Amino acid sequence: MSVSYTLADGLTVGLEQLWPLALLPVAVAALAYLTLGGDDGTRSASERSRRLLLASRVLVVCLLVFGAMGPFTVQSQETPGEPEVTLLTDDSDSMAVQRNVTDRLASDIESEGVPVTRASIGAGGSSPVGDGVAANLQENGTVVVVSDGQVTEGRSLAAAAEEARSLNATIHAVELNATETERAVAIEGPETVTTGVETEFTVRLRGAAVDERVPVEVTVDGESVRNESLDDNGAFTVSETFEETGTHRVTATIRGDDVYERNDVFYRSVRVVEQPDLLYVADGDYPLRSYLEELYDVTTASSVPSTLDDYAAVVVQDRPASEVGDVGALQEHVVGGGGLVVVGGENAYDNGGYERSSLAPLLPVRVGNATGSAANIVLLIDVSGSTQRTFEVQKATALDVVQQLDGRQRVGIVAYTIEPYRVADLQPLEGNRQALTDRIRRLESGGATDTARGLQGAKTLLGDRQGTVILLTDGQDDPDPATVVARRLDRQGTRVIAVGAGGNVDEDVLQQIADAGGGPYLRADDTTRLRLLFGGGGSQVEGDNLTIVSRNTFITSGIEPTASPGRANEVQVKQGADFQVATADGAPAIASWRFGLGRVVSITAYDDANTLDGLLEAPDSVLTTRSVNYAVGDPTRTLTDVTTATDTRLGEPARVRYRGESPPDETAFSQVEGGLYRATVTPEERGYRTAFGAEYAANYRPEYGRFGRSSALSSAVRTTGGQSFDADRGAEIARIASERSTRVRSVRDSWGWVPLLLGLLLFVAEVVTRRLQVYRGRTLLESGLQ
Repeated sequence: MSVSYTLADGLTVGLEQLWPLALLPVAVAALAYLTLGGDDGTRSASERSRRLLLASRVLVVCLLVFGAMGPFTVQSQETPGEPEVTLLTDDSDSMAVQRNVTDRLASDIESEGVPVTRASIGAGGSSPVGDGVAANLQENGTVVVVSDGQVTEGRSLAAAAEEARSLNATIHAVELNATETERAVAIEGPETVTTGVETEFTVRLRGAAVDERVPVEVTVDGESVRNESLDDNGAFTVSETFEETGTHRVTATIRGDDVYERNDVFYRSVRVVEQPDLLYVADGDYPLRSYLEELYDVTTASSVPSTLDDYAAVVVQDRPASEVGDVGALQEHVVGGGGLVVVGGENAYDNGGYERSSLAPLLPVRVGNATGSAANIVLLIDVSGSTQRTFEVQKATALDVVQQLDGRQRVGIVAYTIEPYRVADLQPLEGNRQALTDRIRRLESGGATDTARGLQGAKTLLGDRQGTVILLTDGQDDPDPATVVARRLDRQGTRVIAVGAGGNVDEDVLQQIADAGGGPYLRADDTTRLRLLFGGGGSQVEGDNLTIVSRNTFITSGIEPTASPGRANEVQVKQGADFQVATADGAPAIASWRFGLGRVVSITAYDDANTLDGLLEAPDSVLTTRSVNYAVGDPTRTLTDVTTATDTRLGEPARVRYRGESPPDETAFSQVEGGLYRATVTPEERGYRTAFGAEYAANYRPEYGRFGRSSALSSAVRTTGGQSFDADRGAEIARIASERSTRVRSVRDSWGWVPLLLGLLLFVAEVVTRRLQVYRGRTLLESGLQ
């Protein structure tokens, strides 16, 4: 058994083994007996001489024992390495808007005596930047990335950063400023719609070095419908109602001088189908039926029949559970991909015996007072360096969140940089609110950001319990790993609510994380909506109108409600469901979720006349229309002998789907399931193309749609402890590479030979001394001087 002790930084002393120490008392006792024992008559030496002899022999034995114990030291020493900088250059087309700084940067680094190795990590229309970084990593090495970080294929930069951390490698980046103007236009919107329904398309402009507004023209089937001017990262919406079935073309075109023309036009193919067949189940003449008949092909019934194969969705209004009809057929319909909308009233939900019915498992709400029971909530706070300048604002947001939550909730706190750490365990908020706020106030910021690890830390705090993670961050991180973890948490029954906090919030990243985690994204000034999610029915909000709880969903996007139905069934939103809209007193008004392959919406708000009141009048009627459209899902699901194709980009395959018995080309299609076949086709030119009789749009490659530095590259730099340098700081890059190459190693020295040598020298000295004394005594006797 060895022992060691650290005396100072970098110096440790120790002994290899302790068992020789047991021999010391035995050896000392033997020496004492041999030196001091025996008959005085047999000994000629004096008492003083014998004691000195014993002392010297004991000291020799101690040195021998100490040497046998194996004394050693371990000391940290720095050894200079061979610095080298790997300069990774992105030569893809998106870099054409940047000034080329590679040659000058390499020259500046080499002038400092540090060799430079160059490698290309992108070319033409391809930017596998993550793969390029990972392929050039070395243990304790340094790579400098000259790129905008816009990955179009291969592994993400977050994955490359993880590999760099495992190798103790550092990723640096060079700050690049766009010198050439470049713009790209894109259209966002549905690919399949029904006739007679107003559809919105969002036209968005992205670019670099855009100094002036850009004219944008939108055409539908060749006719101009909108002309606008947009700034960089600007957007506007276009509404269109299609009256004819078939494929329609929505095209956006920008005009102006820039680097590339290929991204000045964006094509959107829209398939318009007949109004889907809807089954409306009610007992009475409600205004909702007339409203639905204007948008869908509606069949009316007083109860659900045993066969629902012909219907895309079923709408049940104000029916008690005992009179709904064949609930088994309804369950089979939803599980198989059909839709269901259950509208409340005086005879439904809490008034209709839903809580113990077979209908209850289908619904996104459970019957009962909306105050609900205590929820497990983890407040996950980003305290990384990216929040440092606005950290007080971030803490204020966290404190506000704690104030918004109801006292019944159980709340814990986790903070994170590149690793999570526990700030407070789960505990009832009531009675502990002040202690939790004090801990938030004491938080300090600094370090890199890893939101994925933070989410994992929140789950660790929850343990086996389901709950909710409220993520407070500026979103300055690669969204890919975080969305993977958030999606896993959602599958395990824990949703993630993202709250944008800080001075430079990346809302796109936070929306992605929230979508993956099954929760809403809230702005910092929107946290009062947490009272609606967790505060229960007593959580009054400003005004008497309905309130959007989850913004930017299919149902609620762009809507500011004005209706105030006045009444609502007593329900609470189930775990895993989306709380879309609340009444003025915080009770659920609209909630939704997926059940099997289908979708279910609960509308529980109604007025004194037992109708939907303002939810059937503009602008709130859009909420009703979208709720039904959400339930309908794919309107072509029930159609047969139909071929459809998805829009795509050059270099990427378009997915072609056929429903029916005989696909257009049996050699090209593969059967997925009974009556469903799939094929792929890769276009070579931009524009509207045709595959197996189905039209689709082929747009420019992703390379030409994103410009400027990505947040993923900034995150990779922070995660690996790197820095971002201006292009004229080559000397500083060389200095850091030299420091990075210096290795610290532990040097172990054994010192057992030292006490052994000292023991030998002492023994020899003692023997020589005694011999000299004996010789001197004899000389004196012979000379007669004694």
